[in-house]
Amino acid sequence: MAAGYTSPTARRRRLGVELRLLREKAGLTGEEAAARMSWSGSKLSRIERGQVSSNSDDIRDLLELYGVTDPSIRQALILLARESRRRGWWHVYGDVIPERFDVYLGLEPEACTLRFYHGQLVPGLLQTREYALSLLETHPVPVEPHEISRRLELRMRRQQILAREDPPHVWAVLDEAVVHRVIGGPAVMADQLRHLIRMSELPHITVQVLPFGRGAHPGLDGAFNILEFSEPEVYAPRLVHTENLTGSLYIEKAKEVRVYSTAFEHLRAAALHPNETRALLAEQEERMRSLAESAPED
Repeated sequence: MAAGYTSPTARRRRLGVELRLLREKAGLTGEEAAARMSWSGSKLSRIERGQVSSNSDDIRDLLELYGVTDPSIRQALILLARESRRRGWWHVYGDVIPERFDVYLGLEPEACTLRFYHGQLVPGLLQTREYALSLLETHPVPVEPHEISRRLELRMRRQQILAREDPPHVWAVLDEAVVHRVIGGPAVMADQLRHLIRMSELPHITVQVLPFGRGAHPGLDGAFNILEFSEPEVYAPRLVHTENLTGSLYIEKAKEVRVYSTAFEHLRAAALHPNETRALLAEQEERMRSLAESAPED
């Protein structure tokens, strides 16, 4: 039952779904089951939503409560609980991961589609090393050089999902400001623009630029990511992630997710065609190359 779920986050969610189904089959509400276990209702809810790990003893007690006697089911769920407690590859970067971003690191590899709208910066999965380094060095809270290096390693390692055999489909809509904002100097920016062009030529990556001339649009309130999953019984079919300077926010309520999904469709429709986008990126790259070449040497 644990096969096919590569991250602890995915295993926790799978386990939570199975436990919820068994509880419902036993004819118990969440409140009734929690009371029988002498737990708070929030503890059981977090387990069923895959928000926390569970130890083997708790799972055994729940299975007893739900009357589950089939040894194969018991063994599979206890194994899933153990696997869900294993740390993801990103744990070694725990000292530099922003608050709650570890959740996103577990969800990102499980998504079949990633939709990004960014109004100021290139999304992390599409950044070059030098562009990312320039951003990390401008964080408002001073950090030591070794911390910046570790954050950079983490960002670059995330990008490995784009080169795996079954990569997610990435669809990025970028405000034109992203193209014109010179991060790291003209040479760094030129390389970043060239990287965007190369990435956009891959079959699983679509990049569109939303021109200034389109005027007001639904993305003016800020950047957001939409993660879509192929197994809605494990995850909400879609989940929205937003970031700020101090942490992350996750939106799973269907009604709210639909607002973001609709906004993305409007942004996608208003943006330049991918071919037109590549032409704009190439034009801006050439401009950045010229600026880099004409810049006085130190």
